[in-house]
Amino acid sequence: MISQFENLTNEEIALLFKAPVLLSVLAACSNHEINKDQKADAIKLAHLKPFTADPSLVSFYVEVEKNFEQQFESISKQYSPFDEANYEQLKQQIKSIYPILKKLNRDYASKLLRSFEKYERHVKRAAHNVVEDFIFPVPIPGLNA
Repeated sequence: MISQFENLTNEEIALLFKAPVLLSVLAACSNHEINKDQKADAIKLAHLKPFTADPSLVSFYVEVEKNFEQQFESISKQYSPFDEANYEQLKQQIKSIYPILKKLNRDYASKLLRSFEKYERHVKRAAHNVVEDFIFPVPIPGLNA
């Protein structure tokens, strides 16, 4: 068990391990379906994260990686179709992670939160198209997100 999680319930720990999956599903759902490029990138990132994470988060991401793909499929089905109601439920589940983070050591929680934010940004960017990446590589206000 991760020593930082000693004060958490089993349910809280399970939700923390699901957080990168929840964020990935949220980032990958567009046009009321999962973007396949973003899904593939999220899965690839889950496998790489144990090697690229802050050293204090490595054991966390090793655990996340074990069930990431299966959980991604399960959560995708749970919230599909990605209509407004399901999208809001997914966001509410993600928001329920923040009180858990407050129970952790401040430094560890901060690193974990920053890592989650980077994870979500990375997955969102996986859907960029050829025009954005090669024809307009320099951000143009109003054109590049």
